Order: sequence, then structure tokens, then C-alpha cells
Amino acid sequence: MPRVLIVDDAAFMRMMIKDILSKNGFTIVGEAENGVQAVEKFKETRPDLTTMDITMPEMDGITAVKEIRKIDPKSRIIMCSAMGQQAMVIDAIQAGAKDFIVKPFQPDRVIEAVRKALE
Repeated sequence: MPRVLIVDDAAFMRMMIKDILSKNGFTIVGEAENGVQAVEKFKETRPDLTTMDITMPEMDGITAVKEIRKIDPKSRIIMCSAMGQQAMVIDAIQAGAKDFIVKPFQPDRVIEAVRKALE
């Protein structure tokens, strides 16, 4: 069962992703609400996949991707972006993210992106 770390500053968004993934057989190993926590939780849990919000307090998602990739260059990260964040999504992909999903989340698209990133 793939293990997932969910990172988003909005508890509601974390709950939505957790719900979609849990229903589809994924194990949620941790949650973080900013990039600093994300890096710590990543070290602790070593997930198979991380979902990463782009805009967060303390450390944004792109910086967090870079930090996580330093710890584990093979880490798989999917960015969660709001509409109109295309430029940031490109930065995130260049930093090492595998894919992105757009809010509001479409369950089918979330599962498709997660499965693809884990291949």
C-alpha cells in the first residue's frame, strides 16, 4: 500500500485529499501545514509520495520540494495548485515535482496523477 504525506496549509484541503486517497487504498502517513513541517515529516515518515501545496507560510512548496529532493533525489512529489499558478507549477516541476493537480480537486484526476507518479 503506497504511503502518502499530505502538505497543505488548509486543513480542509488536507482532509479532501486524505479522503480521496484513503478511499482508493492509499495509506496517509502524515500531514503538514507548511514547508518546514513538510521537510520534517518527510524525514520522519519517508513516504512513497508527497502532495505539496504551492503557497504556504514559513516555507513555500517549491522550496520544500528542493529541500526534500536533497534528502531523497528519488522522492515523488505532486504539486497542488490553485488556478492561475501556472508559472509556479513550472518552477515546481523544474525543482523536481512529478506532476500537479488543480484545486478544487477532481478525485479521478488526483488518483490518476498519484498512480502515474508512483509508476
